Order: sequence, then C-alpha cells, then structure tokens
Amino acid sequence: MNLSGKKIVLGITGSIAAYKSCLIIRQLIKAGAEVQVVITPAGKEFITPITLSALTQKPVISEFFAQRDGTWHSHVALGLWADAMLIAPCTASTLGKMANGIADNMLITTYLSMKAPVFIAPAMDLDMYQHPTTQQNLERLRSFGNHIIEPQSGFLASGLEGKGRMEEPERIVEILSSSLSPQDSSLKAKRILITAGPTHEKIDPVRFIGNYSSGKMGFALAEECARRGAEVTLIAGPVSCQLSEDIKNHIRRIDVESCEDMYQAATQEFPQQDAAILCAAVADFRPAQAAEQKIKREHGANDEPSSGVLTLQLIPTHDIAAKLGSMKQEHQQLVGFALETNDEETHARQKLEKKNLDFIVLNSLNNKGTCFQSDENQITIISRKSEKQFDKKSKALVAQDIINELESIL
Repeated sequence: MNLSGKKIVLGITGSIAAYKSCLIIRQLIKAGAEVQVVITPAGKEFITPITLSALTQKPVISEFFAQRDGTWHSHVALGLWADAMLIAPCTASTLGKMANGIADNMLITTYLSMKAPVFIAPAMDLDMYQHPTTQQNLERLRSFGNHIIEPQSGFLASGLEGKGRMEEPERIVEILSSSLSPQDSSLKAKRILITAGPTHEKIDPVRFIGNYSSGKMGFALAEECARRGAEVTLIAGPVSCQLSEDIKNHIRRIDVESCEDMYQAATQEFPQQDAAILCAAVADFRPAQAAEQKIKREHGANDEPSSGVLTLQLIPTHDIAAKLGSMKQEHQQLVGFALETNDEETHARQKLEKKNLDFIVLNSLNNKGTCFQSDENQITIISRKSEKQFDKKSKALVAQDIINELESIL
C-alpha cells in the first residue's frame, strides 16, 4: 500500500466500531499519508480526541469553533486540502444526513465541501443496514459519486445472512490506496482467467450437492490482477461475494451454477488467455439424474416418517484443471489450488504433475481460521523447482503473494 504524500480527512461517527479508527490511522500513516480527524459529538462518546490526536500528531476537529480561543475551523479549507475523505465508521444517522444535505455538524459540512473522492465505510446493526431507508440512502450516495466500502456479512435477527459490520481497517486502507495510487501496470495487456466459488449440482429443483466455498479467495485474485492492469475474466459459481466498487468495471464476470456450466465457460475462454488461476472448489461428483419435481419424504402410519432410504447415484463431474492442462499452449500458464486434509504436500505435488500445472497453491483445513468462508488464508506455493511457505494473512494479501508468483513466470 502506498499513500505517500496523500492528505486524508478521516471522519469518525458515533459507532461502537469507532475504536477501529485508531487502527485505520496507523495503517494510513504507515502507508505514508497525512491524516486529519474530524469527529462528530457522538463519536467522542466512543473514543477520545486525545487518543486520536496522539496518533495523527494533529488537533482533532469536532466543533465549528475552537473552545478556547474561538478559532474558526474552515470546512471549506479542509475540502480543498484533502486528497480524499474517508468516513469510517459511518452510522445510519450520518448516512441519512449526508444523503439529504443535513449540515448540522462539522463532519457533514466538511463532506459537503469536499472536492476530493469520498469513501464511506458503513457500520451499524445488521437489520438497520438492510432497512429500505438505509439502502435508499446508500444508493443516493453512490449516485453522487461516493465510494461505498461494503460492510462484512453477519446474521440478522431473523436468522438470515446480511451485512452491517464495518469492513476491517486493513481492507479499508487497501481500497483507499488502490484508488488513489497510480494503477500498477505490471500485467498490462495480459489476459487472465480466474474461477471462483463452489458449484451446485442439482438433486431436485430445491436441493443440491455443494461445498462451503465463499469465493472470497477467487474474487481477491481477480481484483488484484485487475489492479495490475490485466484483462480479467472471472467465472464465478453461486456466491454472495461482490467485486469492490473501485475495480468491478475492469473485470468481466461470468456467473455459473454447476460444474458443467463452469467447464463450458472455462474451456471456451481459456484459449484466448495468457494464464488461468483455478481457484473454484468444483464438485467432484453430481447426481446421475436430477429429479424434475421436489423429492418428497414418504410417511407411514400415524404420519410417522417412513424407514425408507433415499439412495443417490453419483457420477464424476468434469475435471476442469486436467482439461485445461491438456489444452495449455507453450505461452500459457496454469495455476491450480489444492485444499487438503492429510498428506498435504504429497497430494499437491501429485496434482501439480497430473494436471500439467505451472504451480499449485496449497492450503490445509488443519490451519484453523483459514480456507472456507474465512477472511484469512495460509498457503504454500509449490512448483517443480521450489516451495514457498507464507504466514497467515488476509486473503487480499495472499492474492498479492500469488500474483507476484504468477508475474515471475509470465
């Protein structure tokens, strides 16, 4: 991340996530930025200006006038000074004020005077985030040209999955950095195909065989390639992941459901690519025949469940990695993934050879807090000539390690 010389106004509002603003400041300063904090009166109930001032080495601005000498804090001057404004955390109340121009505190007047790009990281109760009013305000703010940093997933009071918890500081600063820094052109004119997420193999119209893959690793790889100037084609299985606002227009996305769908898309796209990264967790088997109607559970006497057993006949799906390995031309590179539970390295090396891969990314379910649905990963990159082990880190940073390796052989 490089924000050298950039001037950032950090807006902090009255959210329990306000404590994370300290981590954001540290990340921004580490990246070379100069930070000026503007905090709402409610924000000061969660974190003290003294703490923030100690981190930024600047007085924190909260009121229109300084309490001691009546000095006027010019929101107009801040709007001209900054290279970007980041509001993190941003509450539902502040979102509403920003969307409707209610300038009743220093943060909102600074926002309304801002000439630089504005990045907003919402933080609130999940049900509040899903409320139509909040969503309407977010859409209005997007239409004004603001960058919304989507919050993380969690569970609503209803039990359904939703979003609301503020994105992690490291990821927020990564998004800011990639938007403000000149785009890396190290992969310019390179065409890269990436598969991501699971596949769903139908049993009947309402049931399927699948796995726990979230698609986060594949999406991180697609975004990293696009930020380095590559022409990216992302083939995504059924996932809830969304591409970041700042980069999604640079990625061609193809949504699929089954292994057959992904196989057809991958084999059609691969001949035009310089490289492919096969990150998807493709189902190895599918039902021999999917029922056209929902399969009913039969009941016996007194409506008791019957003792009948449903038997599914499973047949192998396409081996996409092996097929692309057989299609690979001399100028093309092919990267695979191996998720293992035992004898990890042995199985990964076998897959590397069998499927004609240039290198393989090994991760293990024995590394707790990584792999499926996690925001972190811990990998080993294995080629025919080397083996590189990496520490546990965010999937965005893991993507950088993988693409660095790919760059070295392209």
